Amino acid sequence: MAEHSAQTSPAHPSALMRNPLQRFLGSTELDTRQLGMIGALAIIWIAFNIFSDGLFLTPRNLWNLSVQTASVAVLVTGMVLIIVTRNIDLSVGSILGLVGMVMGIMQTEILPVHLGLGLGHPLIWVLSLAAGLVVGVGIGALQGSIIAFLRIPSFIVTLGGYLVWRGVAWWFTAGRTVAPMDSTFQLMGGGPAGSIGAFWSWVVAVIACAAIVAGLYFGRRQRERFNFPQRPVWAEAVLAVIGCGITIAAVWVANAYPWPVRIAETYARANNLAIPDSGLFIAHGIAVPVLIALGVGVAMTFLATRTRFGRYVYAMGGNPEAAELAGINTRWVTVKIFMLMGGLCAIAAAISTARLNAATNALGTLDELYVIAAAVIGGTSLAGGVGTIAGALLGALVMQSLQSGMVLMGMDSPLQSIVVGIVLVFAVWLDTLYRRNKH
Repeated sequence: MAEHSAQTSPAHPSALMRNPLQRFLGSTELDTRQLGMIGALAIIWIAFNIFSDGLFLTPRNLWNLSVQTASVAVLVTGMVLIIVTRNIDLSVGSILGLVGMVMGIMQTEILPVHLGLGLGHPLIWVLSLAAGLVVGVGIGALQGSIIAFLRIPSFIVTLGGYLVWRGVAWWFTAGRTVAPMDSTFQLMGGGPAGSIGAFWSWVVAVIACAAIVAGLYFGRRQRERFNFPQRPVWAEAVLAVIGCGITIAAVWVANAYPWPVRIAETYARANNLAIPDSGLFIAHGIAVPVLIALGVGVAMTFLATRTRFGRYVYAMGGNPEAAELAGINTRWVTVKIFMLMGGLCAIAAAISTARLNAATNALGTLDELYVIAAAVIGGTSLAGGVGTIAGALLGALVMQSLQSGMVLMGMDSPLQSIVVGIVLVFAVWLDTLYRRNKH
């Protein structure tokens, strides 16, 4: 009895250590899995910073890391919905490569040569991007229809697509590299011109902080309206401070990375700006591809959590038979998911080709591995029904951080692939343990 009372008494030291943390997590409703990922990301960053002699946690590397993550981040938002419905898409890298080739040929041959649009014409990048979206959505519709109506497993269909679309891209260009891209189109790839500068970055930060506070306020009003349990006011304040703090820190890092000296001097001469003796500091600010990825993330989060389509997706993943009996047109939902994935492949292809200023046959190689790994690491269950866009974006950052850190340390490419493969298996194992303990 004495032992039992020592274990259950509130005065027990272990209980006192656990309770404050449990109360904090319960009040703020923070996802423990995402907190674990944030902790893992912090460990990865600190470790790579130590082993790279302080090169990892610099504004330059963190800015480049954000740009490198953008393409995978766009793709993973669609992969979450596909995996949630108990499907898989192994063809995203090949679709990205093919769509990138289509957009490249549109800019270098079809529009300027065959349609007479001069180089630099403002419609070139618009029509190229539109053509890429049409091709991407069309491929997604084709694969989704085969999966939904012919009942062929998505693994087989997209594995075939992985081979077919890569071959089509190679055949389309006879293996050559297509370059250069339109100057306006290149802005989607980042770089000094493809960034919004310090002032507009702070404007974005203010808007983002206002959106965070407004979201918490209206969420509280919505809970009150439907008599749902309310978070304490202090918990709402903590969430606002955390969200705004992360936003401000990210913008500060982006503004701390200056343009290269020669580019800054050339810009100053072209605009009759005085160059001080200490050198001209022009901040990059937030890169355009990062803004695109964040915009896609917000839009996909809204789609997944605030629309009927999103509810149908999670209902299908939780119990496909029950969803069909409830009147959900599961076949059409499946087609729309793969069409959405094709459109996201086109956006990611635009970012990748603009960043390289070329469309190559290696574009998108192994992207399917990184995207699936990012989704799983981000908490998306391969058993279906579970997954968040925010978690997947965090998973994409984790995956790209691993790759960036290994490059800084000079690790060979085969060894990088080994590490990524081990991380993927480890993430699936953790997901299995999490689901087993939850039930």
